[in-house]
This record gives sequence, structure tokens and C-alpha cells, in this order.
Amino acid sequence: MNDQWRSFLEDAGAIMDEEGVAHFGSPIRETKVALSGSVMADYSHYGLIAVRGKDAQTFLQGQLSNDITRVDATHGQLSGYCSPKGRLLAIFHIFARNDTYYLQLPHPLLESVMRRLQKYVLMSQVTLENASDTLVRLVCSGADSETALQALVDGLPGSSNEIREHDGLTIIRLPGNGIGPRYIIHGDEPAMEKVWAMLDARAAPVGAAAWERLEIRAGIPEVHLPTVEEFIPQTVNLELLGGVSFTKGCYTGQEIVTRLQHRGKTKRRMYRLTIASDTPPAPGAAIHLCKGGAAVGAVVRSAPTGDRSSDALASLMIEHHQAELCVPSLDGARARLESLPYDIPPLEA
Repeated sequence: MNDQWRSFLEDAGAIMDEEGVAHFGSPIRETKVALSGSVMADYSHYGLIAVRGKDAQTFLQGQLSNDITRVDATHGQLSGYCSPKGRLLAIFHIFARNDTYYLQLPHPLLESVMRRLQKYVLMSQVTLENASDTLVRLVCSGADSETALQALVDGLPGSSNEIREHDGLTIIRLPGNGIGPRYIIHGDEPAMEKVWAMLDARAAPVGAAAWERLEIRAGIPEVHLPTVEEFIPQTVNLELLGGVSFTKGCYTGQEIVTRLQHRGKTKRRMYRLTIASDTPPAPGAAIHLCKGGAAVGAVVRSAPTGDRSSDALASLMIEHHQAELCVPSLDGARARLESLPYDIPPLEA
């Protein structure tokens, strides 16, 4: 987060922690209003890798699970970055702006992922740069937020990952079927101060945890430091969200991912849970059967609800996802299965 933007947010009432904006004075209220009203949040706890150069598209095409040739000024995408064993090192939200590809991911992963990508540049005409302080980014959701943006931009993007460029701003429609319109906006710091002020008239500012609830309700997976190389794309529903192409050709880990898809042997899927603890389980925390104690999955991401429970996404064995589940790291707190805004295929014999 650049210093000018940080000062602006603090003047707006932001309470900071080591990762970014923790809250705006009332974290419990913020986590509740995120699901019931219009909200906006700083997104500086997510970093940006800028990929430029004559060979940028070809380079990324050989590294990522999705078809990078479909990313342009009007469309972004989700994409996985896998190890040779097909296990996720990161999940990127990708967009293009001014002849540059931007890969968005949790900030703590950025340096290690950049170093790994750099090893494969070799003789390609590609440069990688930490662009986290170059563009300010904020997210917003809800009907009132959308109305405010419509006053700024004609023809807002209407479908998931659609992009609209306007006066130096990159506005992307985020996935979120069933939870209302959601957008992420990227731009230079002075312009984003104006966007924030405009949205502030209609949307409540919230911290990172409150926005995390919306990501969980939308069923969007994420890789965090404790879960690097923990999941194969299908076990966190990445292909159900359009984050994997099975026709693009080779990329790192492609053989494993494609074999799993074509054989129809995905034994784990990601589900949404409510956990009876106001302390959210950490990413990677084990999920067990309450009876028998066998481990059947792991937490992908989580957030407090503000009501003595937590929302979570967890990758679980399909055959056990409807069983009585517990979280040993939270003194055996019970986990209740909830719905997602998209269908999950059943376990195939």
C-alpha cells in the first residue's frame, strides 16, 4: 500500500493491521452488513504482479491453467498456477491494462511466486514486476454501490470477469451469483480517492474480513501460505468457475489436472460450511468426522460472521461432505454444510 493511499484511508477512519485495513471501527457490524447492504473495501492485502514484454502471453500460456489468449481489455479470468504435480501454488485473478497482464494474489505469496515464475522466463522477452503500489484497488458490492458506479460509467460490466475501462479506471465484474453485484476497481491513487468518496455516499466501508465473507458466499477458492501445494484445481472447484481450460494445450501440471478431469475421479470438492466458533479456522486446518475422528478435508478460507460462528470454504471428501464434521483445532467445533451459488458434480463411481 503506498503511503498516500494509506494516509487517505486512515483519514477515512480505517484501522490498520500488518496486512492492511482491519476494519473501520466496528468489525462485528461490518461483517454483518457485508451480506445485507452495500459495502466497499480496500484491497491492498492482495498484491499485483505485472507481466510485460513481447513474449508475455506465450510465457503465461505455458504456466497457467487457463487460456491466457482470452484475456484482453474487456475480459479477465481466474487461473491456477500449479506445480509439476498439479498442485496449486497460487490462484490468480488476471486482467490486462495498457499492454500489461496483472496477476492478483494474496500479498504474502507474491515474492515467492514471482521468484518461481522468474525461473521459467529464460530467454523470453518478459519482465516481471511487483506492481502492488502502482495501482490502488478497491472492491464494492450491493445495489447501491452499483448505482453509484453507474453514475460514473456508462455500461458497467454485466457478467463475471467482464471489464470496462473508463478514464484511467479498470472496472471488473466479480463472480458472485446469488449475492448481488460485486466489482473490483483499479486505478491511480488520485482517481481512486474520488471513486472512494463517490462510493462512500452509498456504501459502508468495511475491513478485509467482512469482504472475505462475500468471497466465501460466492464460493471463490484461494491459496494462502499454509495451503500452497495442498489442492489440485478440481478439489477447490476452480474448473467449475471457469479457471481451467482443457483445450489450451500444455502448461505446468497440465497432465495431472487433465487426467483427473477425463477419468472423472475427483474425490474431493470444495463446500461452504458454518463453523460453531467465533474464531475462524486457519487455512489448511483439518476437518474431521465427529464420529471416528478421521480427517476428511481442509479449510480453504474462512471469516468470522460476527454472530459467534464462522463462514468457511473447505475441500472435503465428497463421500463424507454430508456427515457430522468437526474442527479439532477449534476444540472440536461443529461444522454445518451450507449451499453454494453453483452446482457441484456428484462423486462418480
